[in-house]
Amino acid sequence: MQLEAWAPFGEGRGGMFELPELRVIADKHNKTVAQVILRWHLQHSVVVIPKSTHIERMEENLNVFDFELTAEDMAEIAALDKNTRSFFSHTDPNMVEWFVKMVEERKKQQNSAEEKKSW
Repeated sequence: MQLEAWAPFGEGRGGMFELPELRVIADKHNKTVAQVILRWHLQHSVVVIPKSTHIERMEENLNVFDFELTAEDMAEIAALDKNTRSFFSHTDPNMVEWFVKMVEERKKQQNSAEEKKSW
């Protein structure tokens, strides 16, 4: 099994890109906060697929293999964990039920679209 960071930037929620702790680490490595976040995931062996429509950011997101975060950097970033979810709680039964229904509906829509293609 391979872990993947779904939305590794959490859509920037919670002021992630403005956190002074991340800014200090980014400056130390002459990188951006986004690059530090991606590198943190990679050093945890997590696959990251960041989304961007801007070519400059795409290039920036690829430029994360020429530096390594120190053990201290990694620990400082881990200490920022607020033990909350950016999108929805995976332990809330109502949210889980909503998510399951959404997935089932999308499958129905996809199957319907595929049936129409075969006509």
